[in-house]
Amino acid sequence: MAKYLVIVESPAKAKTIKKFLGSNYEVMASMGHVRDLPKSTLGIDLENDYEPKYITIRGKGDLIASLKRAAKKADKVYLATDPDREGEAISWHLGYALKLDGVKTSRITFNEITKNAVKESLKNAREIDMNLVDAQQARRCLDRIVGYSISPFLWSKVKRGLSAGRVQSVALRIISDREKEIESFVPKEYYTLDAEFAVAGVKKHITARYYGSGSKKEEIGSKEQLDAILSDIEGKDFKIVSVKEGERKRKAPLPFTTSTLQQEASSALGYATSKTMRIAQQLYEGVDVKGHGTIGLITYLRTDSIRISKEADEAAKEFITDNYGKEYVTDTDVNRIEGKKIQDAHEAIRPTYVDLKPEDVKDSLTREQLRLYTLIWKRFVSSRMMPEKFKTSQVKISAGNQIFTASASVVIFDGYALVYKASEAEKSEDEEPVVNGTFNFTTDTELKKVSLNPVQHFTQPLPHFTEAALVKTLEELGIGRPSTYAPTISTILARHYVTKEEKSIYMTDLGEAVDGILRKGFPIIVDTTFTATLETLLDGVEEGKVKWKNVIRNFYPDFEDALQNAEKTIGTVKVADEVSDVQCELCGKMMVVKYGPHGKFLACPGFPDCRNTKPYLEKIGVTCPKCGKQIVIKHTKKGRKFYGCEGYPECDFVSWQMPTNEKCPKCGKVLLVHGDKLVCSDKECGYVEKRNNM
Repeated sequence: MAKYLVIVESPAKAKTIKKFLGSNYEVMASMGHVRDLPKSTLGIDLENDYEPKYITIRGKGDLIASLKRAAKKADKVYLATDPDREGEAISWHLGYALKLDGVKTSRITFNEITKNAVKESLKNAREIDMNLVDAQQARRCLDRIVGYSISPFLWSKVKRGLSAGRVQSVALRIISDREKEIESFVPKEYYTLDAEFAVAGVKKHITARYYGSGSKKEEIGSKEQLDAILSDIEGKDFKIVSVKEGERKRKAPLPFTTSTLQQEASSALGYATSKTMRIAQQLYEGVDVKGHGTIGLITYLRTDSIRISKEADEAAKEFITDNYGKEYVTDTDVNRIEGKKIQDAHEAIRPTYVDLKPEDVKDSLTREQLRLYTLIWKRFVSSRMMPEKFKTSQVKISAGNQIFTASASVVIFDGYALVYKASEAEKSEDEEPVVNGTFNFTTDTELKKVSLNPVQHFTQPLPHFTEAALVKTLEELGIGRPSTYAPTISTILARHYVTKEEKSIYMTDLGEAVDGILRKGFPIIVDTTFTATLETLLDGVEEGKVKWKNVIRNFYPDFEDALQNAEKTIGTVKVADEVSDVQCELCGKMMVVKYGPHGKFLACPGFPDCRNTKPYLEKIGVTCPKCGKQIVIKHTKKGRKFYGCEGYPECDFVSWQMPTNEKCPKCGKVLLVHGDKLVCSDKECGYVEKRNNM
């Protein structure tokens, strides 16, 4: 009996695949990369045509020896790493490190870890695609050259421990540009004018919004303009001049790509991009599901394609027919998308088994896994469904030459919305109100004006970036690729160039200093167009149209000149530490906030004469219900956040939910924040109320 060895990256993936293969298959995990550029040096021979100097990763010796022994015994070796550039590079490195025989070694890929997909990949085994490997080599070398050249430069000009990356530096610039735009924004005054009417035989009043004095919509830009309109309609009768009825459709959303999954998971679930990718990786590699064993629940999670395989499309439509009715199945080809070039090696992110509904796997998943799986499952199923349909009505009301409009709509077919409702940003306060229903009016319907309600508004600046909005902007600008969004954001947060408050991202003083140096010394590195062009060149390498070393050859000489010039022209920058309100009890100085491997801590600015340090206690502005001291945010050893009294251990108040200064009206205990509600801390009481600020 022939013996086969299949090598994947992770034990979870190995466990899932082993289930589909017979006893003559051994499945082993490489635990990611086995070779890489050295950490201690640049690892690229700049004098020898930029040849990379790969080494075996420290600590992988025993693993490689074990893989070598298994490969030697096998009649055939299949390299089954992830189906993307990095996965192809891992397979190539494995071939080298294990000294694999090219004749008995093949590469297999699959976008989903299912029995059919794995067995089909074995039938279509191929050689390693060196175009994919070279695209990854080009990216790795570019990133190494930029990071290992600019990071030491920043250490000399600002302070040690900083880093600069090819993509992260552009992301930092984009955030900084938004901050500057917000800071320089000058609010502009404008008004809305609503008219409220009573209609005979109709219980509720209807509200119409000012439209303009003719066929064109007009904005009320000043108090003088508002007064002129009010003066013009004073004493005039309001009449319905037209009633327009129609239908409107809202198309089903496309299935998720990496970018849109990260955005929707952030908006709907509050997940950071890194958290979304971590959980999605677990769902892709395999979860032990009751009644099914270990199975992969979603397709590959790094993709910019919205394509769906014919088999998956047909399975989804059959599922929709059986569960919701044939009238819900879309009648259009949802695999088509106009005006966008898709790297179509992958499918969109979808469930591997559409008939495994979220409720079917609920008991086998963690809460976080279930929430993300539910989001992916609903999005995919809804993408194969008919649009949501509305019956719409619009009424135009005149008072002299001035026109007001009122709109109404009612759902006449729920379509995809039966399964999925995407999270939507809150409507702006000046958006025209839409009545739920229809207007059964004619031009003869009499209106009685109840009131005129003018409201002053001011234009608002663009909001601060959230992780979701930043991912969307990076994708739109062509910066990075699906695999880079999450690590890019994680890095600039870890380096403390930006900080997150609630969901919003803000520049820190350190981030501003680094961005300023990069703009001045390395304008090409932080140029969005240049970075997007590099991504296009990397795509060209993948397609076999561009030689990977040509990308480096064209990049490095100009970069080296910029680095040498920056060394001469840019001086040192001092970034002051954030001063706390805590006094050092040893020397009396006010302690400053420092950053360590485990986050913030307080240190005496008198170092090295005074080496006093303290934990950083982040206050939330709430007093302890037990002793009256301040409540602070704390973390368990595993990193889970909780709330406790700063007076610990003398005071032992703790809570997993954020406490407030408000007391329960029923029992007098402290109220805790649970999402959009306030809940009594005494579970026996059971008091719940809506939060006022939600």
